[in-house]
Amino acid sequence: MTKRNEVSEERRQFALNRVFGSAPWLKPSEKTRHKVKVFKSGNSLAVRIPAGTRLVAGTEMELIVEDGQFLSYEPADQPKRKFNIAKVAGSATGLQLIAPEDRLFEDRALLAGKEDGNDGA
Repeated sequence: MTKRNEVSEERRQFALNRVFGSAPWLKPSEKTRHKVKVFKSGNSLAVRIPAGTRLVAGTEMELIVEDGQFLSYEPADQPKRKFNIAKVAGSATGLQLIAPEDRLFEDRALLAGKEDGNDGA
């Protein structure tokens, strides 16, 4: 690559970084390719995933296969964690119930509409 092409490539990258910095959802995803081999593990097929993929061991994945051809894999939807009330029960000891008279509100006129004399014109 010539010096001129290197400079124009640097300018292009700088401009793209400015755009993507203000709109990160536009940034193209990074893709890497790894050569792997399918092998038999018990009654199943298996693939070793290289360590450089930043995946975590034990992550449940969903494999997408169409017409017998491997397409991709993505994390499976994890069940939502349930809130454990036992961990917080009794921790807010200073709270008091609201008195019944504090639960009542007086009627008031609405601020917009015909009730305040404004007919919208």
